[in-house]
Amino acid sequence: MRDKANGVVDKESAADKQSAGDEGLIKAQEKIAVLRCETVSEVCAGAGCFKAFNARRLHFASTPKDAELIGFFTCGGCSGRRVSRLVKSLQKSGLTTIHLSSCMLMAVEYPRCPHLAEIKETISKLGIKIVEGTHH
Repeated sequence: MRDKANGVVDKESAADKQSAGDEGLIKAQEKIAVLRCETVSEVCAGAGCFKAFNARRLHFASTPKDAELIGFFTCGGCSGRRVSRLVKSLQKSGLTTIHLSSCMLMAVEYPRCPHLAEIKETISKLGIKIVEGTHH
């Protein structure tokens, strides 16, 4: 592209940038996933988690504006059998942080996750930051 004012030619055209895909874009520094309870997912679509993330409220209050939500998944049922596999998959997309959903942590309408300690240990061993809570 040509800068008419200075006569400078940018060797990387818009077409080059387009063909490079994401390489020309600024990448989010923080990439987040929300881990939620399989049982609760039967009655909860996750709207509260998404609203809190989008508004950067409650447990997402310190989340940078450029952070991306790249995953929203369930544990796979008690014992959390799916966690390790899905976290490893999300790491390929740059996962940095997992928020444990409020439904896993609170004993209000459903019991607190009985496998929370093991799930947290699994995530920690993979080097991912853990934040407890989403929208409560």
